[in-house]
Amino acid sequence: MSEDLTHKVMVALDVEGREQALALARELSGSGCWLKVGLELYAFAGLDIVRELKELGFPIFLDLKLHDIPTTVARTVRALAATGVDMLNVHCSGGYEMMARAAQSAREVGVKTGLVPKVIGVTVLTSMTARELAEDMGLAEELQEHVLRLALLAKRAGLDGVVASAQEASVVRQECGENFLLITPGIRPAWSAHDDQARILTPRAALVAGSSYLVVGRPITRAASPRAALDRLWEE
Repeated sequence: MSEDLTHKVMVALDVEGREQALALARELSGSGCWLKVGLELYAFAGLDIVRELKELGFPIFLDLKLHDIPTTVARTVRALAATGVDMLNVHCSGGYEMMARAAQSAREVGVKTGLVPKVIGVTVLTSMTARELAEDMGLAEELQEHVLRLALLAKRAGLDGVVASAQEASVVRQECGENFLLITPGIRPAWSAHDDQARILTPRAALVAGSSYLVVGRPITRAASPRAALDRLWEE
């Protein structure tokens, strides 16, 4: 894989502890990819894992999907940003004020540390289908329309981008502009299993659709050779 493409990959370290995460990180060291720390690893290893992975030279996306009242989220973002994390996220469904306060807190910390983390809004989880949103959640509008509505709200609130399925990436890119970041989970190479992801695309298709960064977990982390699997992403 070329260096430019590797920098667009975020490897999701959804593993059961610090040692597993560090072992994967060491194998991927020097590849140029990002590492994503989600709720599972955070529950086992806490914020110290962010610092350890940063020391290995990786940019880090802290994927905790904050969703609470604006004051609580603002204070939490301030604490998380102080770790030196490069990107973190909140749920767009928390509303304009919550997102705006999160973005403001990140900027305030950045003034002091010299590193302003990107703040990203989560639109609709890629494990959810249009049927589930309509029948279980009572969503009246089409899934793509809902994702776009949340993305535009996030942009207005001052967020740097959103997390959305690659299947919605093209319309979000068109409406939100070239500088708006699109983080797309649910990336599955043609040779991998879909697992619990419902709205997926291959890596190349996602980039063509407008994705800025591709989140890939199990196809890499559960491979016999994670580094070889990372390099293989673009073979199809």
